[in-house]
Amino acid sequence: MGTSNAIFSSILYCFLLATFSSAGPFISDAVLDSGASTGRALLQVKKACKVDFENKNYTILTSQCKGPAYPPDVCCNAFKQFACPFTDEINDVTTDCSYVMFSYINVYGKYPPGLFSNECKEGVQGLDCTHIK
Repeated sequence: MGTSNAIFSSILYCFLLATFSSAGPFISDAVLDSGASTGRALLQVKKACKVDFENKNYTILTSQCKGPAYPPDVCCNAFKQFACPFTDEINDVTTDCSYVMFSYINVYGKYPPGLFSNECKEGVQGLDCTHIK
């Protein structure tokens, strides 16, 4: 019974992710969780991200979100300022955009694993980007 519940939960999660990724200017919680994950992923080929995250300016994030305390309000606001312009790309589960973005965020910021997924929670749709330019 536990296995069938896990399968149902996975299917529901994927359905909700697909629904929310097209629902407007939000960064899906699944994106935040994927950036924190170092475990196994489904074996599927993802399309290469068309956003050049390697050469983006991470200063808005790294200049504000600093340890050792990593204040959640400051870090989450800085994360949204950086990531919100790319909601369509990073919410697209058929690409590797969220993985690539989090890889470079961690290269430049050296953040603890799961920092943004654990601290940045807003609503059922994820992080609200409606007021971020």
